[in-house]
Amino acid sequence: MDAFSKLPEAINELVSEFSSAPVVGDLGAGITQYSFWLLVSAIVLLVVVFAFVKKQTLVPKGLFVNGVEYLVEYVENDVAKGVVGTEWRKHFPFLATIFFFILINNFIGLIPGMKPGTGAIGCTAALALVTFIYFVYFGCKKHGVIGYLKSLAPAGVAFPMNVFVWVIEVFSLLLRPITLAIRLFCNMFAGHIVMGSFAIMASLFAQPLLEQVSAMNALGALPSLAWVAILLIIYAVELIVAFVQAYVFTVLAAVYIQIAEAEGH
Repeated sequence: MDAFSKLPEAINELVSEFSSAPVVGDLGAGITQYSFWLLVSAIVLLVVVFAFVKKQTLVPKGLFVNGVEYLVEYVENDVAKGVVGTEWRKHFPFLATIFFFILINNFIGLIPGMKPGTGAIGCTAALALVTFIYFVYFGCKKHGVIGYLKSLAPAGVAFPMNVFVWVIEVFSLLLRPITLAIRLFCNMFAGHIVMGSFAIMASLFAQPLLEQVSAMNALGALPSLAWVAILLIIYAVELIVAFVQAYVFTVLAAVYIQIAEAEGH
């Protein structure tokens, strides 16, 4: 029971560790822990891309090359071709970059001692804003600015209902980057808090045994085995979530691109 009494303080300390603490400078002008790992993820992405291009052959060989090629083809076929349609080729580089950037950030955040760049709302908001600007730009390029704004309202709806529907569509359009940012941030942040909580539970129950070996402390440490088992299961789930969130963000970006370039609703 003593372990449970220490839990609230430990959880508060855990949450505080996920705040945007500055590594260099301050919060006004500096690099936070999330910015640092974001830069690390960007470097890892470049290394992966260049290594993949260098090792790529007519017949792919090796786990690394085959693995990366499988993901590239997955984004190409399932997202770009499957969602965007005939105009997929020009949007594939953007979609692939978004997918791999988020995926690498998510996976790096699962390494103990590291933080995911996508665990900060500033990062996910920037990704969402770039995506928003991207599909609005291509929507305006395809239809013209006025034409794109008009296309937000479904064709064939009589006045004044079309004005009402247009206002709702504009509001929905502006919500898209917000939902993109919050969905990714909440999933990654919450997952790490949950894993951290079970890790704390395991350490709190095992702490007396580590301080003094005795039969009583060994018996009290038994729940730690259950917490560790649950932690491993959650960790495995988070590996899946890391991929799913990169996929969902990329698919939604593709959907918004397709909608923006569509001839009409």
